[in-house]
Amino acid sequence: MKVNPKNLILDLLLAVGDAPLTARDAILAGALFKISENSLRVTLARLSAEGLVEAVGRGAYRLGPAATDLAGDVATWRSAETRLRPWQGGYIVVHGGALGRSDRVALGRRERALHMMGFKPLERGLHIRPDNIEPRVDDVRQRLYRLGLDRDAAVFLADGLDAEREAHVRQLWDGHALTQTYCQLRRQLEAWLAGAKALALDTAARESFLLGGKAIHQLVFDPLLPAPFVDAGERHAFIQTVHRFDETGRAIWNRFFASLAETPPPLDFTHQPAELETLNEQPN
Repeated sequence: MKVNPKNLILDLLLAVGDAPLTARDAILAGALFKISENSLRVTLARLSAEGLVEAVGRGAYRLGPAATDLAGDVATWRSAETRLRPWQGGYIVVHGGALGRSDRVALGRRERALHMMGFKPLERGLHIRPDNIEPRVDDVRQRLYRLGLDRDAAVFLADGLDAEREAHVRQLWDGHALTQTYCQLRRQLEAWLAGAKALALDTAARESFLLGGKAIHQLVFDPLLPAPFVDAGERHAFIQTVHRFDETGRAIWNRFFASLAETPPPLDFTHQPAELETLNEQPN
């Protein structure tokens, strides 16, 4: 799996939290994925110009003001289950029929916000999801706004759908596929954890980054559906495994950086232009 410099830097900064990331450590991490020093330095400069990172000393960086919401969004996977409550059969609805579609940036933010909160289009301008997240609908409303939903959009509760629409809503999500994903990823993580001690440190760091990123991406964008849409027990087992994997991965990366404390940064990789991607990635 190919890793681009922007995602690598942002993921590392998200992982270290309030601690700074040095350009040197970013270069050493990039070496694991055959990313050139030039690409990483150019990407750091561009991220700084965009306000996504900021300098905290000579050659050291932390997340910048523009990445505050990103950090909060990604961190939600850690408390995903605490946001859930029993489903009583009702739905949360977003009505945006009067919202414009000519502003592609605003449209992208809107669609990303709805996707991250697990909403699906029921009809044109109408999105829906089960009412099983957050204590109150206003909590959902405010989070949607923070994620990029237009504040002119109406967010409200609905129940008593007619039988035809209720049946249609039940088909909006592929619950069977989601349950299979939980099961398959959990088994992948467990198998890797079982053999991690036998791996070389650089291999363990590289593989834990890739596999852990895949699992966390699933949780960040997971719709957190209630039963009977998905197997909630299988999701719980998956989330618990991701927590164990994340703890192991963090320990491995701490050891990796510590082991390279006296190692000069690699300079022998082929220079290539920095690859830039948006923060609007969504799972297939």
